[in-house]
Formats: sequence, C-alpha cells, structure tokens
Amino acid sequence: MRRRSLALVALASLSAPALSAACPPLGLDAEGLAALRARDFVIEDADRREAMAVQWLDCLASPDPAWRDGGAYEALSAWLRGDALRPEARQALMERLIESLRTPAPDPDGVRAPFEALVLAEIARTDRIAPWLDAAQRQRLVDAAAGYLAGVRDWRGFEPGIGWRHGVAHGADFAMQLALNPALDRAQLDRLLEAVAAQVAPQGAPPYTHGEAERLVRPVLFALQRGQHDEAAWLAWLATVVAAAPPADAPTEATMLARRHNLRVFLFVLHGTLATSGSPALEARVPAVADVLRRMP
Repeated sequence: MRRRSLALVALASLSAPALSAACPPLGLDAEGLAALRARDFVIEDADRREAMAVQWLDCLASPDPAWRDGGAYEALSAWLRGDALRPEARQALMERLIESLRTPAPDPDGVRAPFEALVLAEIARTDRIAPWLDAAQRQRLVDAAAGYLAGVRDWRGFEPGIGWRHGVAHGADFAMQLALNPALDRAQLDRLLEAVAAQVAPQGAPPYTHGEAERLVRPVLFALQRGQHDEAAWLAWLATVVAAAPPADAPTEATMLARRHNLRVFLFVLHGTLATSGSPALEARVPAVADVLRRMP
C-alpha cells in the first residue's frame, strides 16, 4: 500500500522540469520497444506501468515517429483504452498535458502539442466510457480542446522522416471525444463547435490535403446527434463557418485560394456525411448545407 501511495504522489507532483528528461523512458532501447509492442504494452506491475506512462510523455516531443507515435502514443492509448491506469494516474497525466498545451515548451519540430492533444483525446474517451471526472475537470478538458484546436497555426501534416504532426486532425479528435460525452451541456458543445468553425478555413493555412476536413466534421456530427441544436442554432453556426470565405472580389492570391478550397472541401464532406448518415435528424440538416454551397462564390 505504501509503495502505491509513493508512486502516485510522485506521479502527481512532477514539475515541468521533471518532464524534460530524455526520451526513451527507463533506458528502453529499440529492441525493448519492439518487445513491448509485441506484447501489446502489457506490464503487469501497476506502479511500474504508471511510472512509465509519465516518462512516455517526453517522447511526445520526439522527432522520431518510432518513439513518438509507435512508442508513447501507442503505449498510452493501449493503457487508457485497456483501463490499465488508475484514476489518480489518469488525473495526473491530464493535468500535466493540459498545462503543457497552455504553456508550451520550445518545440522546433512542432510535434509535441499535436500528440499531447491526441493523448488528451484518449483521456477524454475514458471519461466518456465510464465517467470519473467531475464537472470542473470536464470543463478543463473542454477548454483545453477548444483552445488548442482553434489556436493551431502549424498546419503541417505528414513529412517523411518525422511522420505526422497533424495538429488540426488531432485537435478535432480531442473535440470529437468530448462531443460524444453525454455529460457535456449545450454551452460546452457550442464551445467545441466554435473551435471547429475557427479551423475550417483559417487565414494563412495551406490547402488541407491530409484529411483535415473529414476529421473536423466528426465533432460536428456527434454534437448534432445530441439533439441540443435546433434549426436556428444550426443556421447560425453555418453562418460563422461561411464567414471565413473570401469575398467574391478578393484578389487571386494563394492564401485566398487556400481558404476557399478548405471551406468548400469541408462543406462538401459535411454535406456527404450528413446525407449518408442514415439518421433522419442528421439528414434534416442537409438542405442548409446545400444552400450554403449553392451560394458560395
């Protein structure tokens, strides 16, 4: 019992400098990682598993996708989806990741924040599957998801050698897991939808070519399935999305073309997803999207 208490105290009290230790964790080498992956990251000892979970956080900033994606993310996802981390450990990880997103450390490769958001999506999922957070903690997740997604300004997707960054898609995944949670109220869903709208066609973004539109549509779809938005609210949200469109007389510049491209792709994906959802309630939202598309310059 004392061993468990000490482990959890250490986990919860880690400071930011303590999380700057080198990756990989616990002296793990490539051969050890391969063995760990081969056994689906099973570690029988709970204290050792939770200590490694904290150490994996450093690898979320690794420029090597084998450690960042194949190690840190896969391990944390396996443990969170397998209910292998106790609530105290999940809480400590959540707070550390939220704080890191709020006050990011230098990250020249631009990989840490997108993967922190992706791990937070997995933590949010655990609360959706079996509620364990209180209302204030859940609000912290909503604020973190909305703030991160709306604030993405590194739009790089996949790059050979370094792998995925994919900040927009990972932020959308974070928002999606929260939108699926029946504990969220209308105001929280609106906060997430505002963040999605802000990232559909932001000024300065390149043409999205890495599936960003598909991922951005998902939290919208699941928010609508909650049945808390009437037609007036739906039209008002669509209006905020369309507000990102350049005016018809905008000069022909790369940034304007990219915004128009991103907006049209998002609307086409949204239209197709709603129309083929098999849900009468979602299909009823299609005409408004079709009307917006017809009126776009």
